[in-house]
Amino acid sequence: MTTTDVHGRDLRYFLAVAEELHFTRAAERLYVSQPALSKQIRALERQLGAPLFDRNRQGVRLTAVGAALLPHARVVLAVWAEADGAVRAARAAAGATLVVGMSTSPGRGGLLPAIRSRFTEAHPAARTRLRQVGWEDPTAGLADGGSDVAFVWLPLTGAERFRWVVVATEPRLVALPASHPLTARESLDFAELLDEPFLALPDTGPELRDYWLAVDARGGRPPVVGAEIASADETYEAALVGGLGICLVATGNAPLLTRDGVVTRPVRGVSPSRFVLAWRADDTRELVQGYARAAAAVAPDRT
Repeated sequence: MTTTDVHGRDLRYFLAVAEELHFTRAAERLYVSQPALSKQIRALERQLGAPLFDRNRQGVRLTAVGAALLPHARVVLAVWAEADGAVRAARAAAGATLVVGMSTSPGRGGLLPAIRSRFTEAHPAARTRLRQVGWEDPTAGLADGGSDVAFVWLPLTGAERFRWVVVATEPRLVALPASHPLTARESLDFAELLDEPFLALPDTGPELRDYWLAVDARGGRPPVVGAEIASADETYEAALVGGLGICLVATGNAPLLTRDGVVTRPVRGVSPSRFVLAWRADDTRELVQGYARAAAAVAPDRT
């Protein structure tokens, strides 16, 4: 006789009887009738060529063959349960939607399409949905769970809660009204800007706010905040053109501000900016990790 054709259902039925040592209770546990369970166990015994249970007036006991089968049946069913769970998760992930948060468009010569192309190649059934998030949330929706992954700037508040891959490392420029006297210069030292009023991000992300104010390059001198801004349009219209202040901007974001009346200049004495694709540290879902791998594959050509 061969055991190669024993089905998982046969082993589940056997395990229920072996653990209950009672056919009626085992049938109730399995949601089948007692006669159907008894018939299935007899069929399994015929296939194995040996009885698995002794049945008498005193009750049900495992035979030596049944006792030998029991630990292996448990292992097989446990492994199959893991496999079934993995298949279900993969199937759900394949048809799921990944929410990609951002505060401003990643731009940068097709960065987003390049990542999406690689991601779609690996996960053809998955969908992505872009979510625009205001600058009040420096995590672009990661912190509240509204985004699965997000394009954000370092540093992140609560950095230990996140993982990221750097997708662009860019010099910071200074954006000024075209009428500003310093626009006559080809480039500037940050020390020349210390007394200028600066535009500041919302204080909901203090680390990022300080970074774009270049607090670490001021030698302990506090910045002069001319206005608080929460979007690229607000930065351009209400602040730069309106003369409320100047601001630092990543090279890749300069086109968002350099419209009529605004110019940018290279500035020395401040560190480069880092634009990243981030996700929550405890999020191990395949779609999240797959999008991160796609970003990492594209990133070396764009840093």
